[in-house]
Amino acid sequence: MKEETSRKLYTRAVSLMPGGVSSPVRAFGAVGGTPSYIVRGSGSHLWDADGNEYVDYVLSWGPLLLGHAHPRVLAAVQEAAAKGTTFGAPTALEVELAQRVVEAMPSIERVRFVSSGTEATMTALRIARAATGRDRVIKFAGCYHGHADAFLVQAGSGAATLGIPSSSGVPAALADLTVVASYNDLVSVEAAFQRYPGEIACVFVEPVAANMGVVPPEPGFLEGLRDLSRSHGALLIFDEVITGFRLSYHGAQGLHGIRPDLTTLGKVLGGGLPVGAVGGRRELMEMLAPTGPVYQAGTLSGNPIAMAAGICTLDELRRSDPYPALEDSSRALVKGLREAAHNAGATITINGVGSLLTVFFQQEVRPVRSWAEAERVDRPAYARFFHAMRERGVYLPPSQFEAWFLSAAHSELDIAQTVQAAHQAFAAAVSGAVAETSSLRAGQER
Repeated sequence: MKEETSRKLYTRAVSLMPGGVSSPVRAFGAVGGTPSYIVRGSGSHLWDADGNEYVDYVLSWGPLLLGHAHPRVLAAVQEAAAKGTTFGAPTALEVELAQRVVEAMPSIERVRFVSSGTEATMTALRIARAATGRDRVIKFAGCYHGHADAFLVQAGSGAATLGIPSSSGVPAALADLTVVASYNDLVSVEAAFQRYPGEIACVFVEPVAANMGVVPPEPGFLEGLRDLSRSHGALLIFDEVITGFRLSYHGAQGLHGIRPDLTTLGKVLGGGLPVGAVGGRRELMEMLAPTGPVYQAGTLSGNPIAMAAGICTLDELRRSDPYPALEDSSRALVKGLREAAHNAGATITINGVGSLLTVFFQQEVRPVRSWAEAERVDRPAYARFFHAMRERGVYLPPSQFEAWFLSAAHSELDIAQTVQAAHQAFAAAVSGAVAETSSLRAGQER
């Protein structure tokens, strides 16, 4: 694999931008090495500045359910851009996309478009606090809801404790309003409500966790959250920025038959362009200005290019219904990866839901159902696996805790190429661990 051009670009970037990147995980800090500088994407493949070609399982962190540079989406973007990139005024396109969202998502009666998932979650929390007159929020360890202050919080000394900031610049007083519970653990949620009676505004959750790796909800967990939040007078908010339109056209809420009070969306909704949305019951959403007292605004919100891409993407999803084929591709990939790991003597657990999956490297086989279990996995083994796969033309998330994404463009040949590469990459991950252990023992003997 050639890297000379990417290395030069990275050296230059570090002198111009913090860490040389516009978003932290792109710097390869969790796996080491030099980031690949991408110049082109088509279908399920990427090409970097050195001419290396990859089968892509990052897909811009999830938006590209139809694959890179889908011809219909490109045509819609080009047509919209030719008429003007942004107006700061209403357009028919945002009305059309709003209609599609309201029809698709069971819980959404009104929707507000923004430009990112972070804006969407921040707005949803503000609505919840205004609607309930309460300040505290329950979130789950390992779930990510963007970089607003309330969500950059980690667990304290135990489950259902006051949070502590996980980022500099987050005031402790704000972090104190976030209560961190354990995913898939309803007891910790009930404990939070009991500890702060009448103070919890909302429960914020990824219905399928995808930021500690993919962790599905245990049977009854989401139903329990719906019951607990309702009985304690709090709102239930589903963060479907990743799962919305990816797991099904009706999101995770459609799959599980649960209606949250508010929902946040992004990624697939924009077809590869920057977009986010918050939606929910009419009376909650109409608390937003100009109809209500909760202020939110955005210069580029509902811009015509993002709206056009979103309309085209949703129409294509509804027309082609790629979800059964995506699940078939995912099952074939998981089956091949498990066989490759077994043959190489690698100990792994694979969690997957629909077109989302994560390969967890472990010292022994055990389930991964929460952040407490996820953080015990073998991260150095994943780093070795990541680089071995990249050298063999497969581009994976540069972090153990990011999801793999499949697209409708991934072919049987892509899956076969990935599995073939994995046979060698799992062996490299295992042999690297053996070499590191031998080196450590030799050093101790000396």
